[in-house]
Amino acid sequence: MKSAFLDKLLAKMDRVDLDSLQVQFLNLAQERGFMETIFHAIQEGIIVLESEGNIMFANQTAERLLGFQADKALGQPLRKYIRQVEWEKLIALDPEEWSRLSRTELEIGYPEHRFLEFYIVPLERELGSDEARTGPPKEQADSAVVIFRDITNERERAADTLESERLNAIMLLAAGVAHEIGNPLNSLNIHLQLMERELDDIPKTKRGDLEELLGVARDEISRLDQIISQFLGAVRPTDPVLEKADITAVLEDTLKVVRKEVEDRGIWIEVEAESEIPVIPIDKAQIKQAFFNLIRNAMQAMNENGVLNIFLSVTDYAVSIAFKDNGSGIQPEDLSHIFEAYHTTRKKGTGLGLMIVQRILRDHGGHIEIDTEPGVGTTVTVVLPREDQRIRLLKAPRT
Repeated sequence: MKSAFLDKLLAKMDRVDLDSLQVQFLNLAQERGFMETIFHAIQEGIIVLESEGNIMFANQTAERLLGFQADKALGQPLRKYIRQVEWEKLIALDPEEWSRLSRTELEIGYPEHRFLEFYIVPLERELGSDEARTGPPKEQADSAVVIFRDITNERERAADTLESERLNAIMLLAAGVAHEIGNPLNSLNIHLQLMERELDDIPKTKRGDLEELLGVARDEISRLDQIISQFLGAVRPTDPVLEKADITAVLEDTLKVVRKEVEDRGIWIEVEAESEIPVIPIDKAQIKQAFFNLIRNAMQAMNENGVLNIFLSVTDYAVSIAFKDNGSGIQPEDLSHIFEAYHTTRKKGTGLGLMIVQRILRDHGGHIEIDTEPGVGTTVTVVLPREDQRIRLLKAPRT
């Protein structure tokens, strides 16, 4: 495709002197440089393909998105960098078919994991009179422009919105369940109190095991009420109340809660920490809940005499707590669903534990990492940011 400026220049080529011709070519070079500057400044990736699907031009955004250097990629097929699409077949479509093409999304893994949206625009040229002597002039697409747009952030926002809607649905369900269960529990508690009063009129020698049975029933009702309260507190989106705390002490408090179950299952827990773990801003109750869920998950994944290793480490930016078990691991087909509500591989599991942990960590500005191997075990790492995120100065390279 020729610019109007170039058409005029070629028409006057035989009528201009050498000096004028030099000026015209300088103007042409400036025009090209101006257009290239515009193309490189555009945030969308732009690639011009010839009829065989080879790259004729690529702007800097396309280089960044697809991980190549334009000067080395010129003349190379675009399929070399994106294998999911047969570009030469798309370019060869009849011009009337182009209007039927819609924007298409694709997923790439290099140089980064991204989701891209692209569409193709044909570059048409009008056949000259010599080429069109057998019929009227027509349009023919002998090249095309492919325009890419990075939609990774849009995908993440859509996923976050979906997760938020799911959490809201769970919260409403939890509130309804708590209300429906709470009323019968209160009624049972009242009737147990009435039964205890009736026992006062019975001689102690005739009470037998009734007092003990009533005590067990009251304890179980109290425990069920506490479970409901903890469940509501875990799924309800409340902002954490941050205060500087010793994360090692919070972990020790959590281990005290599960000590009895650990001993009954014959599981060995080893804790290893770096010499100096700084205090960090956390909501101790919420982090304790997260630790509790992770420890319970690890114990349930292991057989008797399993080993749970807990490592605490620190970097310039965060404190990490890794929970490494030697259990059954997570199957590949389950790994992508572990943070989904009600997804569980255990018969008595609720499928809410990791989802709650993930929400707590996000509210703290942290994140969770999972490394697993089926049949070997799983390592779940909790990463929490430090308040005094230190800036590390790098030494200047020697000249």
